Amino acid sequence: MATVHSADLIDIVIDAGESAKHLDRPGMERVLAMVRAGAVDTVIVAKLDRLTRSVRDLADLLELFTRRGVSLVSVAESLDTGSASGRLVLNIMVSVSQWEREAIGERTRDAMRHKIRQGEWVGNAPYGYQLAADKRHVEPELQEQKVLGRIQRLRDAGRSLRQIAVVLNRSGVRTRSGSPWRFEYVARVVKAG
Repeated sequence: MATVHSADLIDIVIDAGESAKHLDRPGMERVLAMVRAGAVDTVIVAKLDRLTRSVRDLADLLELFTRRGVSLVSVAESLDTGSASGRLVLNIMVSVSQWEREAIGERTRDAMRHKIRQGEWVGNAPYGYQLAADKRHVEPELQEQKVLGRIQRLRDAGRSLRQIAVVLNRSGVRTRSGSPWRFEYVARVVKAG
């Protein structure tokens, strides 16, 4: 693409494993530093959604690029912000991308609410319970229920959360993940109960 635009390739920036939900990522910061320093006149991206998925962030980027005389070119979408029509199409595409992300979030939230209304469990089973064979409900987990009973008896006896963690650890009881008890874990279990 650099050849098509008669551009000299200065750097290749890869933000592998980073989400384009925000601009706070190492590769993006490097690109912005080059733009601010006047080291580039065109930023070429393989695909627009790898640059940003936020309309607000795109607007900020385009404003900065325009002030610095930098064009944004997206290879996959064949877009070039060197023209007003390129900027318009780019804004429309990012708006659709943001809408899609928000719509997926709404559908997921609605599906979770529906499951809850149907009496189905959503998420991880709380300590003392396990996912039932039907994979929709929770049922008591006997060993963890014994630990919950012990925690409650210790609380009723006036023990602090830290003291309860010490008692559990001294007796060899471990959390669900196999780690030692900390007062934060005890607090979470007490609050959920």
